[in-house]
Amino acid sequence: MEKKDASEKEKLNLTTDQLALVQFKDRIVDPQNVLANSWKVSTSVCKWVGVSCGVIHERVVALNLTNLNLTGTIPPHLGNLSFLLSLDLSSNHFYGHLPKELGQLHRLRVVRLSFNGLNGEIPPWLGNLHRVKMLKMSGNNFTGTIPQTLVNMSNLEILNLGFNQLFGQIPSYLDDNSLSGSLPLDVCHHLPNLEVLRLDANELSGSIPSSVGKCSNLQMLAFSVNKFSGTIPRSIGNLTQLKELYLGINNLEGEIPEEISDLVSLEILNIQIIEGLRGQIPMSIFNISSLKTINLSNNSLSGSLPDDLCVHLPKLEGLYLNANELSGNIPASMGECYNLQYLILSENTFRGIIPKSIGNLTQLTELYLGVNNLEGQISNSIFNISSLESIVLSDNNLSGECYNLRYLWLAANNFRGIISRNIWNSTMLQQIQLYDNNFEGWVK
Repeated sequence: MEKKDASEKEKLNLTTDQLALVQFKDRIVDPQNVLANSWKVSTSVCKWVGVSCGVIHERVVALNLTNLNLTGTIPPHLGNLSFLLSLDLSSNHFYGHLPKELGQLHRLRVVRLSFNGLNGEIPPWLGNLHRVKMLKMSGNNFTGTIPQTLVNMSNLEILNLGFNQLFGQIPSYLDDNSLSGSLPLDVCHHLPNLEVLRLDANELSGSIPSSVGKCSNLQMLAFSVNKFSGTIPRSIGNLTQLKELYLGINNLEGEIPEEISDLVSLEILNIQIIEGLRGQIPMSIFNISSLKTINLSNNSLSGSLPDDLCVHLPKLEGLYLNANELSGNIPASMGECYNLQYLILSENTFRGIIPKSIGNLTQLTELYLGVNNLEGQISNSIFNISSLESIVLSDNNLSGECYNLRYLWLAANNFRGIISRNIWNSTMLQQIQLYDNNFEGWVK
């Protein structure tokens, strides 16, 4: 008798989950009929597309409906899936506010709602979901400030609120007058497991609090495309597990702190398009052997590059230093960055010759050295790089010959002689600029 009662209870629980999902399906638009064809009451809910059940209790534990072109508001009935561990509705067309009933799902570990049209403020009740490890809601239309209650999500490892319309400050203090709904100073004290913090592409302002250096487990920090002001806090150097740092397109000022060179695990350094970022690039940055991308372009940085720039950068794939005020010679050691694919140094005041060692970069795809003070003859070995597709050398004082490329910009130099017919035989060439040189003959 007890066994029969347990079986009836299990059936009732499964019916509860099934009813919640049917009500969800009936309130949204499913243009591809994915749910209509699969979610049939005659079939076990555990066999429905996008639904996963637990082994022991056979309750719905995961709902993955990503990228199904679903449209509508998120029905509140999902709040009845009391055993749900993972909710993924990303890359659809859901809109409107998040239903408060989702705050009842206290077992949730993963919430993925990115790339929809959700709007309104980020609800404070999210802070009640203490077990959530991943919260991704980027690429929506959320407005307002970041609720303080998020710091109650003590197990959070990944927080991605990027590409919304959030505003307000990340305050440098926390008291009774703190900005309502802002991210407090001691966020990292409350979120000790945080590995990813993405607040990029919003309208956040104020200073980046120095307390961010206490997020000792952070591997990705993205604050780019906001309105942050002040200087880059030196405490960022404490984030020794950080792999990706994005601070570009803000209103920051001052110099790049020397402490960034303490980020011994860093793979991507992106601090671009900040007019107020001045001073020299700390030479010690070029000693971070894990770096794959350095993008410090479109700033007001000055000084020269170290002679041994590539000696300690065996993994470097992209070096973007264009549109600054850098000077001196292009280091001869550049040819030792053997994995380099993108070398972008245009719009500076580099002088001297283009190092022949660049011809050793067999992975190089794009070489942009235009608008500098370079001179002399270009080594043929550079044009013989088989992977090279684009080269921009315009507005220098260069000479030499050129061959098969996709983009060839040589304008405003001192190239002489007859234009090689090999150029016109190229099947790859899409754009060419040769004006303001000393070429001879006819173009046929």
